[in-house]
Formats: sequence, structure tokens, C-alpha cells
Amino acid sequence: MALTDTGARVSAPARQSFGRTFRAYVQLTKPRVLELLLVTTIPVMFLAEGGLPDLWLILATVVGGAMSAGSAASFNMYLDRDIDAHMKRTENRPLVTGEVSPRGALVFSWTLAVVSTLWLLAFTNWVAAALSATAIFFYVVIYTILLKRRTEQNIVWGGIAGCFPVIIGWSAVTGSLTWTPFILFLLVFLWTPPHYWPLSMKYKGDYAEVDVPMLGATRNGAQVGLQVILYAWATIASSLLLIPVAGMGLVYTVSAVVFGGWFVYESHILYARAVRGEKVQPMRVFHASITYLTLLFVAIAIDPLLPF
Repeated sequence: MALTDTGARVSAPARQSFGRTFRAYVQLTKPRVLELLLVTTIPVMFLAEGGLPDLWLILATVVGGAMSAGSAASFNMYLDRDIDAHMKRTENRPLVTGEVSPRGALVFSWTLAVVSTLWLLAFTNWVAAALSATAIFFYVVIYTILLKRRTEQNIVWGGIAGCFPVIIGWSAVTGSLTWTPFILFLLVFLWTPPHYWPLSMKYKGDYAEVDVPMLGATRNGAQVGLQVILYAWATIASSLLLIPVAGMGLVYTVSAVVFGGWFVYESHILYARAVRGEKVQPMRVFHASITYLTLLFVAIAIDPLLPF
């Protein structure tokens, strides 16, 4: 199975069904990442409203945000198609298999970027639209082009792009920003490294082969594990800041302590096993981080609906 000069394998049929083509373009948007968008955006809208927001506003924000995030992901696949072809985790992406052409992906990326910005401008407000456009720029230019292949701190600063959904959701409801969404922004910022570094540990061989300096590929397990612990503790600390600033109630407070404690516990297990030279299970922390963030933001949505 040969590779073309664009990195695509010439295994795809010359003509493919509409359904297959549609699925390939959907795959460009990284649907699993879009799930995290929903997890962080909608609960923040509940908190900003102090109850149930307008359902049309929720839908408009989610649709616009999904198109925005999909645009950034598609740009990322277009720019990384050369290395994606050599990594097991990404070797079946549509630009590698040839199901989508580079030109098609680029047109799709720009279309989603423009439409998402105009959509949010029309159906939410200019603050949300501007933040959405900034998020695309940050993920594509700052992370993918400038940082990803140059520094092991790539995911720390590049991860800022993933923090934008919380302030987009807040601004869609209020049209402004306060300390509360910035604390949530900080929470997601600190959560991103201990979420992604365990994944980079699992695929360290892939990243080493394509010379992408993810921390999991450039440091040993104990060093990565220590960084995961430090960022996990910082994440929990930032989550507790929300209690006095946003006046969070019992549901959120208990959730932040209990689920945060579990996340930190899993991080310590990863580090301890690495120090002892035992076989580590980095994906346990990876999945724990997702579950932690999901449950915490569910608590954020529920908390303003209750009287305590």
C-alpha cells in the first residue's frame, strides 16, 4: 500500500459512496473531541443563567461551537497529514486513507470556520463569535503550526484552545465575561496536560518516530507521572476556587472534592508504579480525567437548579 506525496494511501476506491464520503468528512471534525465541547459548554450556560437557559440559545451555541471546533480539528488534520500517516493512532484518518483530498479538507475547514463565526454572530452575540474565531486561530496557528513540533510544552500552551468553550458558553448567555468563566477557563487549562500526557505515554513510540516532542515521548515514566500529579492537584485547587467566587452549593462542592480526589489518586498510582519500575497503565488516568471533567461539569449544571 503506497503513500502519495501528500501522505495519503492510494487504497481508497476512485469513487466512493456518498455515505462513506460523509462519514469521512465527519471524522475530520474529531467527533469525540466534540463530545467534550458539549460537556463543558452547556453546563456553563446553566451556571451563567442561574437556571435553565433558553433552549434555542443552547442549541444555537452548541451548533456554532461544534462547527468551530470541527473547523479547528479539520485544519489540524490537514496540517498534520504527513505525520498522521506514520502513527498507529492516526493512520486511518481520512486524509491518510485518501477518502478526503487535501484540497477538500482545506475547503471544508475554511467553510466551517466562516460559517461558525457568522452563525454565532447571528444567533448569539459578537463576544461569543469573536471568542470562537480566536479559538480556531489558537488551535491551528499557535498549537498545530508553532508549538506542536517544537516544544514538549506544546500541549500546555496549545491546550488553551480547548478552554474557549467555557467562556463561549458563558458569553453566549450574558454577552460579557466575569471572574467565574475565567476560573473555569483556568480549570480546563490545568486539566488538559494530565489528561493528554498519559495518552502520549501510551503512544510514545509514535510520537518519537515522527519527531513530535510530546512529554510522554521525551521523558521517562516517573518524570511524566510527577508532572501529571502536579497538574492534577492544580486542577483540583482551581475547581475549589469556583465555590466562593461563583457561590457554588453543596452538589458542586461535594463533587469537586470527591471526583477530584479520585482523579488525584489515579495520578499518584501512575507515578508510584513508574517510580517502582512496574508496568504503568496510563490510559487509566486518561479515562479517569475524562470521567472527572464530565461529572464535575454535570455538577456545575445541576448546582444552580437546586436551592442548596
